[in-house]
Amino acid sequence: MRIASFNINGVKARLPVLLDWLTESAPDVACLQEIKSVDDGFPRTEIEDLGYQVETHGQKGFNGVAILSKLPLEDISRGLPGDESDEQARYIEATVIGSRPVRVCGLYLPNGNPAPGPKYDYKLAWMARLEAQMRVHLATEEPVIFCGDYNIIPQDEDAATPSDWTGDALALPESRAAFRRMLALGLTEAFRARQHGGGHYSFWDYQAGAWNRNNGIRIDHHLLTPQAADLLRDCWIEKDQRGREKPSDHVPVWIELDA
Repeated sequence: MRIASFNINGVKARLPVLLDWLTESAPDVACLQEIKSVDDGFPRTEIEDLGYQVETHGQKGFNGVAILSKLPLEDISRGLPGDESDEQARYIEATVIGSRPVRVCGLYLPNGNPAPGPKYDYKLAWMARLEAQMRVHLATEEPVIFCGDYNIIPQDEDAATPSDWTGDALALPESRAAFRRMLALGLTEAFRARQHGGGHYSFWDYQAGAWNRNNGIRIDHHLLTPQAADLLRDCWIEKDQRGREKPSDHVPVWIELDA
């Protein structure tokens, strides 16, 4: 089972990019972030014509997540538990039925800037809710994947120019500590289980020639429960997507499971 996480940065603006990618790279499951579309406005037909089941949790103009799957999906759940007043569409779950069931949780974690401030408070509160949801899934002792745009630079080696991010919500000590607490639950960060060292990025800003200078950061992650980590075959970043015409500022990050 090959699962890719991809912040598409507007599904309508980048529909040709998405359709080409689905055709050429052909993930079994794709978790999308920043679809920036209400559910009824999502280009469902074009994607279903490629053989995907489509499940979305969207809102107008901002945020929004989706799961696209060539394999059957069951028990779809939308929204992160823990705050009924939260109207931002940032979280979706479904069980993928492959050779064995895998629970896939797609997330778009808040950016949190400017920090300090209410947006940063929301980010940290959202991360605490996510940690609570991770605890719930860990208790099931089933294979579960938490994948998406975490808006967290885990360590300085995950940024080409760490000094650019001093004081940014993506790299503040409190943000990194919250991410480490998730890992301390017993989750495996798939990419670091397979790759070490710097120079690996999943996001390059549109400004200041960041792509041409390879001034990137790694903020898109797959976190795996122990039962999912036991199934992990590989994890990689599909960097060349950033060099395509009218690309997203993110690229897909993949895992392959024995499932």
